[in-house]
Amino acid sequence: MEQTRIQALGDELYHAMIKREAVLPLTSRGEDITIDDAYHISLRMLERRLADGASATDNKTGVTRQAVQNILNVQQTAFGYWTHDMLFHRGAAVPSSARLIPPRADGELAFI
Repeated sequence: MEQTRIQALGDELYHAMIKREAVLPLTSRGEDITIDDAYHISLRMLERRLADGASATDNKTGVTRQAVQNILNVQQTAFGYWTHDMLFHRGAAVPSSARLIPPRADGELAFI
């Protein structure tokens, strides 16, 4: 995938996060996205978040359950980054109505 397309898709996901809007899965649009492309798109989104003042704190894994992998049609776990604004300490209120779209739950492991 060309770097300009990677940047455009990362930017689209970043803007959807800021606006709290859901987007169609990138893989449902007829684009041939490899695992490497997906990680580069994720890194572009992280770059945008860091430029907007977030700080990267830790790594995370997701899609660790076989059932979720089956739903998403993937065969491996995914790796990503936590930023400071994603961390809520035990007992802290999560401002879901101000920061999240209707959430779906999937347990993720974070390495802190």
